[in-house]
Amino acid sequence: VQLVESGGGSVQAGGSLRLSCAASGYTISNHLMGWLRQAPGKEREGVAAIRSDGSTAYADSVRGRFTISRDNAKNTLYLQMNSLKPEDTAMYYCAAPLHGRWVYRPQVLVPSAYDYWGQGTQVTVSS
Repeated sequence: VQLVESGGGSVQAGGSLRLSCAASGYTISNHLMGWLRQAPGKEREGVAAIRSDGSTAYADSVRGRFTISRDNAKNTLYLQMNSLKPEDTAMYYCAAPLHGRWVYRPQVLVPSAYDYWGQGTQVTVSS
């Protein structure tokens, strides 16, 4: 399983970025997929998740600004981030659970629910 993120960068507050996560060895449409982030000195936290049935979940801090989606044909996960704030600055990771592992709905934004991780892509938002 390989997850490769891209699309990070530096933007000013109020700007937008779209992150991508290309998966190989793992069919994202069949599984829960998540975006998580970690800021310096802080614990890793869940940002958004999408289940195989297409239902989504968002952290309160990003709801209404971020949108998670996937392109099944490209086996690629996305995170559209709008109205970015300096507090969104972090390393963003794409992640997935082990094949066959069931993750209960309340746990989809919990980092321990995920077993496969990408290398991360840095997002920096300046004020």
